Amino acid sequence: MTKEENRSISLRQNLSVLTKSNLISFLRWSALLEGISLLVLLFVAMPVKYALDKPLMVQVVGMAHGVLFILYSVLLAAVALKMNWLGRKAIISFFASFVPFGTFYVDKHYFKALAERAKSLD
Repeated sequence: MTKEENRSISLRQNLSVLTKSNLISFLRWSALLEGISLLVLLFVAMPVKYALDKPLMVQVVGMAHGVLFILYSVLLAAVALKMNWLGRKAIISFFASFVPFGTFYVDKHYFKALAERAKSLD
């Protein structure tokens, strides 16, 4: 067996861990973290920047929020494709990430039910 074949088998074994339930669990965690980072950015970092003239916090929190937003978006797309969950709820879930407390809402109303459905499918 060549080195390339070994890598391919190893990658397949690692990806098999990503069941539908695991993927939705990652999505739910990313939604929580993305929502918290948006709140910290809007209600802590931005006031510190403008009230105390200290922009460093916005740079740090803004970068973290950007990374978490991308992670949330990618995981949302992966779950939508894997669970055949395209349509209105997926679009609402994406746009909820722009609204304070939005990801908390979609987690409670959409992702929790989706996680229960995925457990029955795995």
